[in-house]
Amino acid sequence: MAGFAVPAEVRVILLDVEGTTTPVAFVQDILFPYIKDNIKDYLRAHWEDEACQQDIGLLRKQAEEDSHMHGVVPIPLETRDGEEEIERVIQAVIDNVHWQMSSDRKTTALKQLQGHIWKAAYENGCVKGELFEDVVPAVRKWRERGMKIYVYSSGSVEAQKLLFGNSTEGDILELLDGHFDTEIGSKVDSESYQRIATSIGCSTNNILFLTDVTREADAAEEVDVHVAVVIRPGNAGLTDDEKSYYRLITSFNELFLPPST
Repeated sequence: MAGFAVPAEVRVILLDVEGTTTPVAFVQDILFPYIKDNIKDYLRAHWEDEACQQDIGLLRKQAEEDSHMHGVVPIPLETRDGEEEIERVIQAVIDNVHWQMSSDRKTTALKQLQGHIWKAAYENGCVKGELFEDVVPAVRKWRERGMKIYVYSSGSVEAQKLLFGNSTEGDILELLDGHFDTEIGSKVDSESYQRIATSIGCSTNNILFLTDVTREADAAEEVDVHVAVVIRPGNAGLTDDEKSYYRLITSFNELFLPPST
């Protein structure tokens, strides 16, 4: 990979997470299985917590919206007191979450509960966020050159902060200027990138978006965001046409910032 020169108008670097800053294997082989293996214990331990009940309420509402979909699992209300009734609802929540995850859903309701379960895992030291070794040195260099660094992931803002705040490189949240998730819109919707630019207070062509997903790259390019597609171990392969069309990098070190003025 030859890398490429970052256009002079770029002032903001917007980072995807999975497959860009963080190995896909960390998400697929550690974070997601942790949810499936620990969701029952988490729900039992936090059932009376307001945050947990809010999460269940969002999942219940999402299940109602998904009622037309094959395999969706509705989440009933508690109709009577007792442990047996709680277990009945907990099992419905578990089945719904498993269904959403197996369908690769990225709903806000799912991401919020996942974020809370991961928070407990990070806090008790069961999980540390994995980063590619080039990420932190590159981000430090970009900041020294006056760049703003933001994160945009389908994972919740809370999940992002947990990963970067409890990473294998320590707490690096101070290196990041802000976070966006699907609350601002889908990553394959071009309007999401316009909203991000507006939120930051810049033009879309002041942003360079780094992602491993070409559909996201296409959406960003539609509103004049600059894009580089990141090739990392474990990422999905690209077609020959995609390889010839997109700017490709295998490391953040392959981005060359314009000379300082």
